[in-house]
Amino acid sequence: MFYRDERLALFIDGSNLYAAAKALGFDIDYKLLRQEFMRRGKLLRAFYYTALLENDDYSPIRPLVDWLNYNGFTMVTKPAKEYTDSQGRRKVKGNMDIELTVDAMELAPHVDHIVLFSGDGDFRPLVESLQRQGVRVSVVSTIRSQPPMIADELRRQADNFIELDELREVIGRPPREPREEPASAQMADERD
Repeated sequence: MFYRDERLALFIDGSNLYAAAKALGFDIDYKLLRQEFMRRGKLLRAFYYTALLENDDYSPIRPLVDWLNYNGFTMVTKPAKEYTDSQGRRKVKGNMDIELTVDAMELAPHVDHIVLFSGDGDFRPLVESLQRQGVRVSVVSTIRSQPPMIADELRRQADNFIELDELREVIGRPPREPREEPASAQMADERD
């Protein structure tokens, strides 16, 4: 439930929201997402959290990060850490939980309602603390994927759970098909 005169802030755990939408088979249109929540209340801030690989010349998420930065989102990024696990597999670690938590706690005195786009159960104590400060908290994730993308304890703690799949018509677009190279590029490869 939203009230038109309440001050809202969005906190988007980028990798978590991406994984939930992918599990449901659609992509998020962030322009529509921002418009939807501007319609629901007085949107003060929309934060987007993601880790970036610093040694990659081109990151597939870079165009999204740049677009969000120019279109009203407050971007919070940090370098992801690369490591090799015990089986020799390359892994990337880029947890943004602390940054999101600190920002939410700092903003709490200035908002009435926080919308958290994450299903990560580690955020349950944050939600509880925000509620003690008089802030209402809605959590957006999904229980319709297998397995569900939201931790049960987070869903129970939230004032309101918003099923991401029910927002599909409002903020979603079909997943993009992999882009094919133009025929001229394919011909050039064949000549080499």
